[in-house]
Amino acid sequence: MISQIKTTIENAHSTLVQDAIGAASLLVMLVAALHLPSLL
Repeated sequence: MISQIKTTIENAHSTLVQDAIGAASLLVMLVAALHLPSLL
């Protein structure tokens, strides 16, 4: 079971990095959108 998880993580490393970047960008946009009304 552990070896399957390790193999999956190794094979999907680039996808995991892209997903992490996407999630971070969504959080940045959410925070920006929530603070936008106070700037106007």
